[in-house]
Amino acid sequence: MDLMKGKIALVTGGSRDIGREVSLKLAKVGAKVCVNYFGNEELATETIGLIEAAGGEALAVYGDMTKAADVKQLVDKCREKFGEQIHVLVNVAGGLMGRKPLADLDEEFWDAVINVNLKSAYLVTREVVPYMPAGSAIVNFASQAARDGGGGGALAYATAKGGVLTLTRGLAKELGPKGIRVNCVSPGMISTAFHDTFTKPEIRTNVAAATPLRREGKAAEVADLVVYLAGDQSSFINGESVEINGGTYFA
Repeated sequence: MDLMKGKIALVTGGSRDIGREVSLKLAKVGAKVCVNYFGNEELATETIGLIEAAGGEALAVYGDMTKAADVKQLVDKCREKFGEQIHVLVNVAGGLMGRKPLADLDEEFWDAVINVNLKSAYLVTREVVPYMPAGSAIVNFASQAARDGGGGGALAYATAKGGVLTLTRGLAKELGPKGIRVNCVSPGMISTAFHDTFTKPEIRTNVAAATPLRREGKAAEVADLVVYLAGDQSSFINGESVEINGGTYFA
């Protein structure tokens, strides 16, 4: 399929897990993909290799999306490689960073979690929008935690993701008249390294058992939703947050 042939996509946090699947699926439908990474160059190189092996075009660019200078460098390199315009932006970069109850929630940790999940989306969007023509799309990443407050020790994360929901709605109203749509996906329990690191196996088992579909979600399933929201087939969807959690929470 060439649903996005001729389009340029930028994916922050695009080298692993959900970000990798988003990058791969955007390339599969014809987009040239600029893959941002921060933590692991080997994973980024592997992601580019997978895209190229499937006949796609991609570029990996290192950068801390909480730093305006790094964001600018990312966008500049993407445009140098693929052309002046950027048609799709997917703000995947983010993370829990750790679980801390309020009593242990120091200011430095709070700021770091807010920055990586919320400030990053603002900085990247601000830098990319001037290069987006009418018909472009932005997809942000919130979380089920934004709706239900998150699990134990996820106060800062849930708060940041709640901010992403509001950022999405505000941007949808501001950018809609320019022909730029802004939507959001809010995953529940998805089988990724995120939960391998921060969620105990017994909790994952219990959540899966309590989910109407009786399983965790897959990164590829989230990526399919992102591609839909980024493409012309969703051209009248704007300012929406789509829950993808197997039925554990209804907005």
